Order: sequence, then C-alpha cells, then structure tokens
Amino acid sequence: MLKSHAFAGNALDRADAKRRDAAWLSASLVNTKTRFVQFAGERPLVHFDDNGKNACILSDAPPHESAVLSEAVFMGIDDSHRAVFAVSLTTDEESLPTPSVPDTVKLIDLRSLATQDLLPLHELGLLSQARSMLQWHGAHSFCSVCGQPSALADGGYRRRCPSCGRDHFPRTDPVVIMVAIDGDRCLLGRSPHFLEGVYSALAGFVEPGETIEEAARREIFEEAGIELGVVTYHSSQPWPFVSSLMIGVIGEAKSTDITMDEEELEDVRWFTRDEARQMLNDAHPQGLKTPAPYAIAHHLIKAFTDNDGT
Repeated sequence: MLKSHAFAGNALDRADAKRRDAAWLSASLVNTKTRFVQFAGERPLVHFDDNGKNACILSDAPPHESAVLSEAVFMGIDDSHRAVFAVSLTTDEESLPTPSVPDTVKLIDLRSLATQDLLPLHELGLLSQARSMLQWHGAHSFCSVCGQPSALADGGYRRRCPSCGRDHFPRTDPVVIMVAIDGDRCLLGRSPHFLEGVYSALAGFVEPGETIEEAARREIFEEAGIELGVVTYHSSQPWPFVSSLMIGVIGEAKSTDITMDEEELEDVRWFTRDEARQMLNDAHPQGLKTPAPYAIAHHLIKAFTDNDGT
C-alpha cells in the first residue's frame, strides 16, 4: 500500500465555515488554547524538547506584534478542537526573529525536515499548507487590477481590494510529473541543477485548457521527443516550493528515439528495470541515483520497478 508522500497527510479540519466568521477568528487569535505555525522567511520555527530529539512545529505562544497577528492565516482546527494559525514573523530566514527565542527552537528548511524525518507526516502536511498560504500573501499584498493595497479576508483564503472591490484567491499550480515506460525500460532525465548523478521523472506545468493526460504527453514530447499513449494516474503530492500540486502519472511510450531539449535537460535516457532498482537502492555501479523518498518521483520510479503502475 502506498504510504502518503511528504507534505501530504494534513489532518486538520480546515473548517471552511469558520473562515467567514470574523468574530470567531478574532477571538481565536487571543485564545490561550490556539496554536501557531511560525515562519521566518521560508523556514519554520521548529520546537525541540530538552533532549533535542522530539520536534514539533506548533507553538502555544502567539506572536506579540499586532501587525503579525493581523496577517495571520487560519489553517483549521486540530483533533483537540484548537484553532491553528500560520504567521510570518519576519522575511529574514537567516536568523530567529528575536533573541529571546529559547535554544530549543531552530529554523529548519522544509526539504531538510522531510528528508530527516523529524516530524510526523501530518505536521509536514500542515507546513505545506502554511508555507504555501504565507508565500501567496507575501506576493499578493497589492491588487493586481488597480495596484492598491489589498486586505486579508476569510481567515486568509481571500484578499479583498478596498479600492476597486476585486477579490483575489490563493492558487495552486498543477504540475504533471511522469515516467514513460517502454516494456522493461523507463525514461528518466536530469536537469543541470540536480545533485550529481541524480535522474528523475520529467515534469512540467499544466497549461490552460489542458487535461492532465494532454499535459503529460506534451511535456514528454517537448523535453525528450517521446510520444506517449495511455497515461495512468498514480498519486499526487502537495509541493510547497512555491505552491504546486505534483500530479504523478505513468505513461506508455509509443516511440523510443530520444530528442532532448538541451535548454531544459542535461541528459535523458532509458533505464532498465534492474538499473532503476539499483538507483533506488543507491547501488548503481556508476553512482546514479533517484530523488529521495520524500519526492513523488521516487515513488513513481518504484512503481515501475515493482511493475505496479497503479
């Protein structure tokens, strides 16, 4: 059975109705039971216990600055019936926002949290939601229609322009990520910015007016010159870099001759099932590897090696 991907598994009740209850939101922000996910730039504050082993991203202490609380985004309600908000304390991600923060609090980037397995799955999912929302608010403080400052509304799931009355809503960009299969081989490529020796599934944004299947076929053809036939959905993964939904698919190759897009890729090639299995297990004779297990690409490749495209 497929284990949930990193950044999935958010267990909060998002409590949509509460977002429009301004009085309830205001009271919750000062309620001593409310918890906060706090960010400095793109990195969350992670709280460790005294022995430095057990970590948590939720804080019972609200930020003191009223400006920070005015931009707090309502995440939802946890299983203990407590409200959870996300706040951005500072845009400086190099240091903690105040010298009074205890030594047990650290700033750790999201990829490190995923790879080091420091947090339970549901907290990684909450971080995906929080980081995506805070990032959107940081980039959309002005109305894209009239250029005037916009204001947070609906607990952070809408920004309203007081000047022209236009509403703006957070977005998630769909991305197809796919492994093409030709019998006992799969197609993998690498971009110049990948870690040395890493090959991954090809990926690209879904364009307007395009289905997931059409996007997968287009992206594979544009990047590798390979034609796809049947495209089968595998799984999806929230990806908070910036705010995307990775839609994993496996496609049957209708052609095998590669024509690589040299502007996008450094290399693309066919790998046998045995080679792909060696790469997953970090045992390839040439030192080639797949992405780490926190990435959906790892699980797409594993589905191929397990001969399981569903």
